[in-house]
Amino acid sequence: MTDSSTQGIKTVLHPVSDLAKAKAVYAALLGVAPQADSSYYVGFDAAGQHIGLVPGGGPQGATSPVAYWHVPDIEAKLAEVTAAGAVVKEAAHDVGGGRLVATFTDPDGNVLGLLQDS
Repeated sequence: MTDSSTQGIKTVLHPVSDLAKAKAVYAALLGVAPQADSSYYVGFDAAGQHIGLVPGGGPQGATSPVAYWHVPDIEAKLAEVTAAGAVVKEAAHDVGGGRLVATFTDPDGNVLGLLQDS
């Protein structure tokens, strides 16, 4: 049996309307420069967490931050949460370097994320 337990929330993506302005605020808040800095994504690593800024509404048009639970087997965890009543919003897909992400909604429509590193 595959271990599908979570490794906790380690990644939170914040949708932003102005990437440059948000980058300055988050750099001041976190006290570190971004480790990833592009026109489509800015990411900070601070205190064991990854904080990402996503322009234009974030994953699937999210309007609030999305917390990503790190898991060893994203497909197994998606199967578990959907069997329990969650609805897949964004199927697992590679976002680069073998990193897989997916989002789903809980029964109240809250968007939650899963992330699997290669």
